[in-house]
Amino acid sequence: MRTVAIIQARMGSTRLPGKVLQPIGDKTMLAHVVTRARKASAFDALVVATTTEKADDAIVRECDRLDVPSFRGNPEDVLDRYHAAARQHRADEVVRITSDCPLLDPEVVDGVVGALHEDHADYASNTVERTFPLGLDAEALTSQALRTAWEQAKKPYERAHVTPYIWQHPDRFRIRQLKAEANFSDHRWTVDTREDLAFVRAVYARLHDPERFGWRDVLELVRADPSLEDLNRHVRPKALEEG
Repeated sequence: MRTVAIIQARMGSTRLPGKVLQPIGDKTMLAHVVTRARKASAFDALVVATTTEKADDAIVRECDRLDVPSFRGNPEDVLDRYHAAARQHRADEVVRITSDCPLLDPEVVDGVVGALHEDHADYASNTVERTFPLGLDAEALTSQALRTAWEQAKKPYERAHVTPYIWQHPDRFRIRQLKAEANFSDHRWTVDTREDLAFVRAVYARLHDPERFGWRDVLELVRADPSLEDLNRHVRPKALEEG
């Protein structure tokens, strides 16, 4: 059973273009995501899936610098991009990670993959029934579930977000959720705007060990200084249908 983690990344973000290569401390955001994902133990290979757009040459160059494989696929149809990357890398299982989550916790990633393996599920995540902070997102699914979604998903948001066709059809797929010990979903730790980027930069600047930390360390920081989250508290999450 070969498990492949795929990080989606592109320069053409609508709210904050080029965000994945923005610096956070001494690394790009993508470098932080790759570094933290590599600390997880539940997958066999890691690849960055970007697009064929000229602007994403910069992402390929960063992947080369980080010594992580890159894959170039459909600029708009992210589901197609994931399916093609999974096939090229011979994945039996896929772990989906997004490049705008530089506070990603490898233990949470491992927990989601563990949930996939419970009762031989088709899909597992910590996002459908959210209890973790936004920005710790991870999904795991079988290649067969990915292929079924690729074949049958028709709505634009299903193609843009990769997995909605699966988790919106619990009658067709065995679905599991990883939940935190309490509800922390009111915390916004993802990067979609300049305000989000300012928050994440402030967190990294205050971390005792920016190379080794868990999500509870971040929680301790924002509880000690609630003004940190004032930086992006007003940011409105995008609706699923917005892409």
